[in-house]
Amino acid sequence: MTYRRLTIVFVTLIACASAAAADVESRVARDPAKLKLASLNAVVIDASAKRPVYQKGADDVTPIASLTKLMTAIVTLDAHLPMDAAIAIDTEDFDYLKGTRSRLRMGAMLPRREMLRLALMSSENRAASSLARNYPGGTDAFVAAMNDKARALGMTRTSFADPTGLSARNVSTANDLATLVATAADYAEIRQFSTTPSHYVEVQPTGQLLGFNNTNRLVNSSGWDIQLSKTGYIREAGKCLVMMATIASKSFVIVLLDSAGKYTRLGDAQRVRHWLETGQALAPAAAPKGTSKPAKVKTVSYKAPKQAKGAVKVKAASISKPARRA
Repeated sequence: MTYRRLTIVFVTLIACASAAAADVESRVARDPAKLKLASLNAVVIDASAKRPVYQKGADDVTPIASLTKLMTAIVTLDAHLPMDAAIAIDTEDFDYLKGTRSRLRMGAMLPRREMLRLALMSSENRAASSLARNYPGGTDAFVAAMNDKARALGMTRTSFADPTGLSARNVSTANDLATLVATAADYAEIRQFSTTPSHYVEVQPTGQLLGFNNTNRLVNSSGWDIQLSKTGYIREAGKCLVMMATIASKSFVIVLLDSAGKYTRLGDAQRVRHWLETGQALAPAAAPKGTSKPAKVKTVSYKAPKQAKGAVKVKAASISKPARRA
């Protein structure tokens, strides 16, 4: 009898909670016309209902930069390769296209799991390249698997040319990327690694301890409940951001592409959240005093910060601080 009463109470509480959530949803009138985003292409998807609540140029094909690494992670995990196996950085993993830098130097060895983590959380290009190069059949077979997976998911306007996103020939649409985010969220490793705020790795054979930060500062914000995240930037793609986050007690997929300015994609993410929670527009931040135009986007390739001096041994005094990347 006691068990039956507890069951009834439990079911009643769930029903009340569901009714309360439905009531909040009904009172928030979300007019897409009120949401003003600086990103040129965007989509916001209600993940549970699998329907868009906001779209802007969502079917336009555009370069996607390091958002590519979500597919790199999926193909890596689908291959069921040993995640504890050590793989090394080779000259083939160097960026000869954009000239971006990395603290993972020639011969640096890490377990495949750590290479995947750095590729997702810190957008490490050499780590992503090493994952593809150590795939059965090498990088060409890996990229072919990326495109096969895209077709299998119905991402008909998506094409991959490399595993890092440095190539502007890696293209997709906001709607296709929403599909990619929803698929990637089914992998526990991708959810965990892409939302890790910061992480240290011990690089072999030197024993060097390096720190890395997540490229999306929102994952470390108490105001956000983010289940999956990935940023991207090359000049041709602009600043990009995709997330799956719980907002107003519901799960949403947010895709923001081709934003100008260092913080625009983060500002757009805040505007999306405010609109989902209240149905109202969040006023853009005021321009700095004495300025009349937004700052121009630099056209030079992004370069990672220089390695901290003295970070060569696994000692407290030689731990290099986590690096931030665009």
